[in-house]
Amino acid sequence: MGVNLRDLITTKRELSLEELRGKIIAIDAYNALYQFLAIIRQPNGTPLMDSMGRITSHLNGLLYRTVNFLEYGIKPVYVFDGKPPEVKKMEILKRMKHKEEALKKYEEALRRGDLKAAKMYAQQTSKLTEDMVNDAKRLLDLLGIPWVQAPSEGEAQAAYLVIKGDAWATASQDYDSLLYGAPRLVRNLTISGKRKLPRKDVYIEVRPELIILSDVLKDLGITREQLIDIAILIGTDYNPEGVPGVGSKKALKIIREFKSLQNALKVLPKEVFLVDPQEIKKLFLKPEVTDKYELEWREPDVEGVISFLCGEHDFSRGRVENALRRAVKAVRELRIQTSLDAWFS
Repeated sequence: MGVNLRDLITTKRELSLEELRGKIIAIDAYNALYQFLAIIRQPNGTPLMDSMGRITSHLNGLLYRTVNFLEYGIKPVYVFDGKPPEVKKMEILKRMKHKEEALKKYEEALRRGDLKAAKMYAQQTSKLTEDMVNDAKRLLDLLGIPWVQAPSEGEAQAAYLVIKGDAWATASQDYDSLLYGAPRLVRNLTISGKRKLPRKDVYIEVRPELIILSDVLKDLGITREQLIDIAILIGTDYNPEGVPGVGSKKALKIIREFKSLQNALKVLPKEVFLVDPQEIKKLFLKPEVTDKYELEWREPDVEGVISFLCGEHDFSRGRVENALRRAVKAVRELRIQTSLDAWFS
């Protein structure tokens, strides 16, 4: 779920996809795939499936959204999670329990014929299996899109790519990459477009927004380490509950007053932290990352994609072929533009 810094981050701006032309964006793969699994569903909440009963919503979203990026001149690189830190077990168990509860409510809604409620609860039951992740990586390989396997947290690795200068920004709905030091974060990138508000027959336009870490810190008058302290008070994936009764604004006030979480601990109940706050802070300041990756964008393997999606997963051949024509054209234009940029630089 990530840390909820939404109320504190006011220094952000909407941006168009055109503004990202020529830029490399490190996308939190799991975050994007879960969005596709939640959004791309039948009216009763059932995800898209092939004739073998295998879920394909994530592949559907990954194909068409990636082609859209290429057409806008964006160079995506997807970053996949590795082994989570030991202290994240509590959050993982919490998420599993939430999905189980949502599944029961989904089944109850189906039994009483309430399709709106069924779809809402179904979106909360999404599970990303190892086979689904492997299929996503296979599709990216066939599309000629690079991906990076993080040794641990995907957002930490994505932030590292940006810090190194190998990518321009991270892309995720969560704010955690800011805690890992990403200079720039783009939200709403993989879900831009019209979206229905939960439990309402109202549709809104969801646009990408850019958040610059240095602007956030300057606006709040704090350092990145203090932003991490605030996150720990609110609750992170490593301490999901945070400090009872402490929201984002109160956490900011505490850190401004005491300068650090270490100082604030003197007045906070010690039992509220099941994990040492300093251990959590270290995970954000010195996450496990890797330099073992190559970023190269190639033309799609047209026959390979068709064989995989249409032959194995029953995708519409006509739609896939059309998407591939667009992708091939976009990659060729990207290659020409890159050559021109190199020539005139």
